[in-house]
Amino acid sequence: MTQPKEKVVAYFYDEEVGNYTFGGGNPMRPHRARMVYSLLNSYGVTRNMIVHRPEPRSFEGLTEYHADDYIDFLRNVTPGNAEDHLNQLRRFNMGQVGDVDCPVFDGVYEYCQLYSGGSVNGATLVAQGKADLALNWSGGMHHAKKAEASGFCYVNDIVLCILELLKGFGRVLYVDIDIHHGDGVEEAFYLTDRVMTVSFHKYGEFFPGTGAIDDIGYGRGKHYTVNVPLKDGMDDDNYKFMFEPIMTKVMEMYQPGAIVMCCGADSLSGDKLGCFNLSMEGHSNCIEFMSKFNVPMVVLGGGGYTLRNVARCWTYETGRLLGLDLPDQLPEQALHEYNYYLDTFSLRIQTSNMKNMNTREELEDIKMRVMEHLRHLPPVPSVQMAHMPPAHQGPSQPEEDPDARGGGQIAEEMRRTRRGDESDEEGDPPGRARRDAPAPSPSGAAAEKGTAGGEGAARPAPVEATQPQNPSLAPASLSTSEALNSRPPSQPAAPTTTTTAPTSTAPAALPQGAAPQGDAAAPVQKEESKVSPSEAAPPKSTAGPAPPPGPGPMQDDPNALTGSSSQPAEAGRAPAAVNQQGGGTGEQAMEVDPSSSQQQPQQQQQQQAGGEGPVAMDTAPPGDSGTANGATVNGADPSAAGAPAAPSQPEGGGAGQQQ
Repeated sequence: MTQPKEKVVAYFYDEEVGNYTFGGGNPMRPHRARMVYSLLNSYGVTRNMIVHRPEPRSFEGLTEYHADDYIDFLRNVTPGNAEDHLNQLRRFNMGQVGDVDCPVFDGVYEYCQLYSGGSVNGATLVAQGKADLALNWSGGMHHAKKAEASGFCYVNDIVLCILELLKGFGRVLYVDIDIHHGDGVEEAFYLTDRVMTVSFHKYGEFFPGTGAIDDIGYGRGKHYTVNVPLKDGMDDDNYKFMFEPIMTKVMEMYQPGAIVMCCGADSLSGDKLGCFNLSMEGHSNCIEFMSKFNVPMVVLGGGGYTLRNVARCWTYETGRLLGLDLPDQLPEQALHEYNYYLDTFSLRIQTSNMKNMNTREELEDIKMRVMEHLRHLPPVPSVQMAHMPPAHQGPSQPEEDPDARGGGQIAEEMRRTRRGDESDEEGDPPGRARRDAPAPSPSGAAAEKGTAGGEGAARPAPVEATQPQNPSLAPASLSTSEALNSRPPSQPAAPTTTTTAPTSTAPAALPQGAAPQGDAAAPVQKEESKVSPSEAAPPKSTAGPAPPPGPGPMQDDPNALTGSSSQPAEAGRAPAAVNQQGGGTGEQAMEVDPSSSQQQPQQQQQQQAGGEGPVAMDTAPPGDSGTANGATVNGADPSAAGAPAAPSQPEGGGAGQQQ
């Protein structure tokens, strides 16, 4: 056995796990995981390993082993409705806070998701070869059954961890040095030879009451279950006398591909519920001994109910696994953060003068019987060639860069809208196509329009790029003049109308650059105040035919200035909002495509003939009805006004359309 030069160590920790409490004086305190990390950080040990935040295990992930109805009950039960499910509480071995070992406390399901997620994530890294050692001190809940809580354990994260390791390894060894028998893990793998379970525990009138030396498995799993029952007062020397020979034989006969250890600290001297007399060195010696075999390991927590000693033990063992011998004097930072260590101000603990009830003859007899069981093991079991199941996958979202504004380039590319997409300024380059984005619902588009033009509609509302129903209708950010002049005259387009309330007078002009608000385009007065009253179109009722066309540049659409419409909004389409001055908004209405310069003299002659002053608007080909990209000006239907339907916009043209 040779010590590797350098190990990749993954440490899983989430500070939220320390916020949960069993309540009612329950000796189980999830807060101990936070104390361990605080102590490791005070010693500077966290710089020597990769700290990961565990991904909470999903419902589907938890039910890879546990029963669906049991996990569903955990997900829905709360202290407020627990009394309504008394039958299920008895069925799943749970109860009210203060009455049972496994109470229903606030956030019990989220707590199980966190600690089980850390164990599975660690197993994934080890199975993929990305880590040699994974640590999750908040895990190790070895009593939980398939459909039952037991011994402060709700979800058996150890079983889930082993199942994940079996996706990459043919054989997995489980070693339990918690003072309580690991009955939940043994029960899960009692009939298989792909997992060997070895447990050193107190036996005889002690929870959970299982783990006799003759419990060796059944069927294909016979002799792949090893139990080493012990009595009170077990000390370091006798524990080493039993542990090292047995585990050497197990490694020789079984040759696992990975090792999972449950390192409950309740076997230490002075534990509230334990009755062993081990020191931190004796407890840590078991983990160090297994690490010398250079087999990938996942190290988990377990029991431990004297908080100050649990934090000390797991901190010391983390350092030993990293090849560090931490000084006995606790750092000042640790003493200031928590006052649990004021009893001795030191890392290591002292054992008591407790009498050892295990005689050397009894221990020798137990060891020989265990060796006899191991002698019957067949050669290393082979695994039939089969397709390897997919490993656990993390979230698909990209990891944001905390040092970059907005999360970095990858996070920026994953966003639906980006900076500049909603810009409709004059300085934007003409013909710049909008990036694709998921199509919003009509209600979402209306809400977006209502919020984008806040503060007096000082900014134009962003136009969401949607998937057009007609293939010839494509979103773009061209000006309306460019759109109208670039359309082929041979492609007809289905008009889209909107419904607005009729008005009798022309409304006040919006500020320059403002966008219409609401579900339909609001009527906008012309920017120039030089329009004669005789040229203003009369108000029109929402019902009845449109009047004949009048003079002026807007002669094809007499309802353009009123915004009225006689056609209801088309079902399934977001209302189109287009400026009556050619579809542009604000300063963009001044843009004139160079290709339409030959039509400007004719347009000016029409304005002079009608007695109208200069009006800022985009030019359109003669005979155009004022439609752009299938949407009418201010929602007027060309067919209602007696004008022919406008040809459709080619792909990439037609600004001023909102869908």
